[in-house]
Amino acid sequence: MSCGAEDSALFTDFYSLTMAQGYWKKAMNCRAVFEMFFRRQPFRSGFSIFAGLQTLIERLKSFSFGADDIRYLKELGVFEDGFLEYLASFRFSGSLWAMDEGTVVFPNEPLVRVEGGLIECQLIEGMLLNTINFQSLIATKTARICLAAGKSSVMEFGLRRAQGTDGALSASRAAFIGGVSGTSNVLAGKRFNIPVLGTMAHSWIMAWPSEEEAFAAYANLYPDRVIFLIDTYDTLKSGIVNAIKVGKSLAAQGRKFGVRLDSGDIHYLSMEVRNKLDEAGLHDAGISVSNDLDESIIKTLTDAGAPIDSWGVGTQLVTGGTQSAFTGVYKLAASDDRAGNLAARIKFSDNPEKTTNPGVKQVWRITDAQGMCVADVLALEDPAQPDNIEPGKTYSFRHPSGDYRRFSHTIEGSARPLLTRHLHNGEQTAPTPALPQIREKVRQELDTFDQSYKRLLNPHLYKVSITERLQALKIELIKNYLGDL
Repeated sequence: MSCGAEDSALFTDFYSLTMAQGYWKKAMNCRAVFEMFFRRQPFRSGFSIFAGLQTLIERLKSFSFGADDIRYLKELGVFEDGFLEYLASFRFSGSLWAMDEGTVVFPNEPLVRVEGGLIECQLIEGMLLNTINFQSLIATKTARICLAAGKSSVMEFGLRRAQGTDGALSASRAAFIGGVSGTSNVLAGKRFNIPVLGTMAHSWIMAWPSEEEAFAAYANLYPDRVIFLIDTYDTLKSGIVNAIKVGKSLAAQGRKFGVRLDSGDIHYLSMEVRNKLDEAGLHDAGISVSNDLDESIIKTLTDAGAPIDSWGVGTQLVTGGTQSAFTGVYKLAASDDRAGNLAARIKFSDNPEKTTNPGVKQVWRITDAQGMCVADVLALEDPAQPDNIEPGKTYSFRHPSGDYRRFSHTIEGSARPLLTRHLHNGEQTAPTPALPQIREKVRQELDTFDQSYKRLLNPHLYKVSITERLQALKIELIKNYLGDL
């Protein structure tokens, strides 16, 4: 289901339209293959989470130019009538290969592969990158936060700080995939069937003659959903005292409740609040905290033994915090040559890390005998001569930059392809998993990676390599390019 952005095909970059008109005018709408990948891990993380695929599929299925769109483009004075007529009947009719949503992913490996006419592949570039980049950023941030929280739960409270309506909805969806237990965003709850959660604001307490009356009134209204916000006036001298008074009446009815801290020294206050609750015999009362949290703060408090049961995270989660964007790019990997044969294409750069890996590729994930992930390998996907990776065999894999670095490995576990087809001729070919399934996939996948890849500081670098065949093709194309200079 779309997160609420415009379904109009005008949700694209202007240069995609001008290039598309050029391809149309020069009769260059040949077969093409584009790949989306990212260059570096956000947050200096050891992993990322692929998210946004189902949103992308829904947007592709409805990607079209309405009558108003065509009128607007005509008013720009840039596009010919014949091309506008072509756009008026445009629908995406290509194929989409992608990793399953919720897959743990790494730089330089294709996350999405688009096959179709050159024009349609070009037109969807901006929309595809916008969709995948943002949701993957937020899902990755969330997974890091949830890892830091350990066994305690995380709630997403970011609606008021997100970048606009679609930013908030997309963030709520991606955050649930990343591992949060629920969202404060009611529309996201309705649209994506995510549990909606919330406590109370300081204004509720301030609107009553006393803090105790505010707590009692809320407990009377929602006896099974009570979390008292205890820092409106004084956390230890007032808030927890009144929460205990009202909480005891709830406990006498067999009901549970919790308290929330939203300011102050969270470690010290949570310890003191826990002691007071326990002294009152309210051992089942939980402690929730908020206040501009991120994974570093949560990990510090968790390691310090702070007795916190749940975390409400807003700004740092839904905005990406210190990382403003996911570094996904969309590059041409292959297109028809003049003879009509699909030929590998390469973007060459003086910076080896920005020189692309050419050709149509599959990504293989290799595990050891215990099922733990060892490396991902990019291999050429040629129906006539498949570059398959098989268990039990020994391979020499090369660094993706195409230099001298390599490693030899005997596959003792499994080798499975990560890219599967989700659209064919514009029609969906794979079932749409429910969000809880995608969320569970993230958890299960992370369990197959050693802790060294998941630590917050200085994570171990996971191997992403290329086969010797792919390296040979890359070197050949680079030599051809340099020879033409």
